[in-house]
Amino acid sequence: MIRRNIYFDFGYLIVLASTFGAVLTLGAIVAPVIFTSDAYTSGMMLDHYNMGLIMSEIFRRFSYVVYFCVTYIVIYEAVMYKSGERDRIVYLSAFAAIFSGLLFAAVYVPRILSMQEAGAEATRSDTFEHLHLASELDFKIFAAALLVLFIRRLMLLRRV
Repeated sequence: MIRRNIYFDFGYLIVLASTFGAVLTLGAIVAPVIFTSDAYTSGMMLDHYNMGLIMSEIFRRFSYVVYFCVTYIVIYEAVMYKSGERDRIVYLSAFAAIFSGLLFAAVYVPRILSMQEAGAEATRSDTFEHLHLASELDFKIFAAALLVLFIRRLMLLRRV
């Protein structure tokens, strides 16, 4: 039996949980507040386009967190695989988290930013609307995959 490194395991769970918490915070708290900012500000009105610019900058910066999380998942799960610890639920959820995280950070965020650079008119198109809806769905898949991965890894660590 290979000796476990508790700090590596604990760090992994912290990264999964904190990234999941950040996803929930951004989706459930930050986005609704940004897009209803006129209710919270006096004398300062932002149009929908400028609200979108603020939210996009937040997501652009969050992409670095997503890249870190995905990298940690790849390294941790590769080490666990090499050590003989294999679980179908873990690897399916890890794959979903890696795929959806990279899709969000490397595809959706840059494409949305490039469409916003084209101006407010580009963000009113059906293409932008579909891209935005797909990114929201991907963000939800990422959150669900992180949650499943966290719970399953926690269950497996309790057995050790």
